[in-house]
Formats: sequence, structure tokens, C-alpha cells
Amino acid sequence: MVQIMASTVRPSISPFGTARFGGRISVCDSSSRFGSIRFGFSVGPQSQRFGLNRQEGNRKSAKTIVSMAQGSTTITQENALEWVKSDKRRMLHVVYRVGDMDRTIKFYTECLGMKLLRKRDIPEERYTNAFLGYGPEDSHFVIELTYNYGVDKYDIGTAFGHFGIAVDDVAKTVDLIKAKGGTVTREPGPVKGGKSIIAFIEDPDGYKFELIERGPTPEPLCQVMLRVGDLDRSIAFHEKAFGMELLRRRDNPEYKYTIAMMGYGPEDKNAVLELTYNYGVTEYDKGNAYAQIAIGTDDVYKTAEAVKLFGGKVTREPGPLPGISTKITACLDPDGWKTVFVDNVDFLKELE
Repeated sequence: MVQIMASTVRPSISPFGTARFGGRISVCDSSSRFGSIRFGFSVGPQSQRFGLNRQEGNRKSAKTIVSMAQGSTTITQENALEWVKSDKRRMLHVVYRVGDMDRTIKFYTECLGMKLLRKRDIPEERYTNAFLGYGPEDSHFVIELTYNYGVDKYDIGTAFGHFGIAVDDVAKTVDLIKAKGGTVTREPGPVKGGKSIIAFIEDPDGYKFELIERGPTPEPLCQVMLRVGDLDRSIAFHEKAFGMELLRRRDNPEYKYTIAMMGYGPEDKNAVLELTYNYGVTEYDKGNAYAQIAIGTDDVYKTAEAVKLFGGKVTREPGPLPGISTKITACLDPDGWKTVFVDNVDFLKELE
């Protein structure tokens, strides 16, 4: 690599074309990991993945550095948005910690009608996972429970809301849960500001579940509700970086909150993310119990780049997990909620 030090103003362009000043202007040969060529600004792997080849990048760096330094990002953002929308994404599972694995499995199978899909113990790392749900992992959204050896209690905090489960008859389900010794925190009745019949229960660790009366559905485990401090910001991020669709938005001024349903398909057939904004509340305590949602993607590398471009923070750079070939990347949204993206092909291989 030959490096040319800039004498005064030193413009460079981020991989997606965002202008910045500072650092060095460098010329790289094509033997770098991604074969990028940079002269005056960087045309990195993102540019190649989202529609700019090396020759185009080189011509741009030589001829248009002034205009690019003014901050033109339209083309690269459009390319990223187009790819994100076309990516085959699906919510795979939600991960959280429990204090007694056997107790939780018993409650979910006997009271909520879930099936134990698989269980794995990792003694060298001192934790156990259990996967539960209403259908196979390759086609259903499921729960991944984590038990850490010797830890019997966690703080759920105030940011996590609840999980949603669609049932045929809320009242009958509540009666069953009561008979099994479960805790009902809201008796069956219409939702505030709406007509849907719901109830709320708590599992043995204090996680809340909303029971939603709904006809037959292919995805009974249908919602994860998280609280956010800026709903418009959160909606924009999930649309652009995660490729989700805003399915509906409902404001409830009487109760001083607004919700937005985000997902990859209709609510009655897919698991969705319910974002809740409480008027005037911008920060919450996340505790240490809830962990993350996992989402499938065709390319974790492109996904990480799009997350960075649209304001997220990548906390684990894309690549294979140690010891196995499954490629993942992890990120935080603007509210600090963690999401892990998992390569679709690798995920199916892992299930085998």
C-alpha cells in the first residue's frame, strides 16, 4: 500500500459515500481482503456489494471527489434500501434468560401449549439453551431460553414489554393457566381503545405474555413488544436497516401511548415487532433478562453495512461463529435493542 499524506484539507468518503474530512488519502492494491481500490476516498466492500464496481469507484475518486465530498449519498442509500427490501428475512427466535430451565419448560408446555423443540447443554461455557414454540424452527418463530449455571434471577427492567400469543379462546386459556397455578395479571376483556379480547399472564420468571383472541393462525407466537423513546426514529430505522414494513400504527391519546406494528408480513400470519412509545418517556431500564431477537438474512455482510449506513451500531462484525460455520452479525438499534442476523443457509444447516 502506498500512502499519500494530505497537506491541508483531507477529504475521504465512507464506503457508502458519506463525506468526511480527516485521516489519510491512500492507494490500495486489489490484494486487500475485498479487492477495493481507494484513491482520494474509499470505495470499500459496501460499494461493490450495493452496485459500484472497482472501476466505477476509481473513476469517481479521480473525477468527482469534490462533489462527493459535499456529501452526496443518494445512490448508495438507494442501492442499500433496494437490497434490504429484497433480502429474504424472517424473525427466527427471541432470546432471553431464565432462572430455572425445567420449571419454565414445564410452564410453557403445560400452560401455553408449546412444544420443546430441542435442548442443548454447553458445560464448558456453563449455560443451557432450550428452544420452544408451536412449530419447527425452519418455518416458525420460536423462543430460545438461556439458563446460566448458578443464576436463578434476573432483572427484566422497564423497557421490555411482553410476548404475544394468539389463542382461539382467551377465557379458556386463562382458566387453564389458573388451574396450573399460573399468574393472571389482567383478566380477559377488550383491549384499551379497541375491540380485541386479550388477557395478560406472567411466567415463573415474571415475563409477561399477552393472550390475543384470534382465529387459527400459522404463527401463534405472534408478537414481541419493546418500548422505545422516539417512535418515528425507530420506525424509520426498522424500515431502512431491517427491511421491515410498518403494518399499522395506532395512537391512544386517552392512555398516552402510541404503538407501531413492524414485520415481514401480515400480523395474522407472521410474528411481528410491536414498538410502544409512552408520551414523554425517552429512556428505559433494560435490565439483564431479555437478550435479543434473531432474524434470518441471505448476507450478514451486506446487512451489517446497511445497519451502519442507517444509524445502527454493529456490536459484532459479520463472520462465522467460533467452532461452527454459522455466519452472524449483531447490532443495536437507536434505542439500544440488540438484534442478531443469521445467515439463512447456515441456520438451516445448523438445524440438521
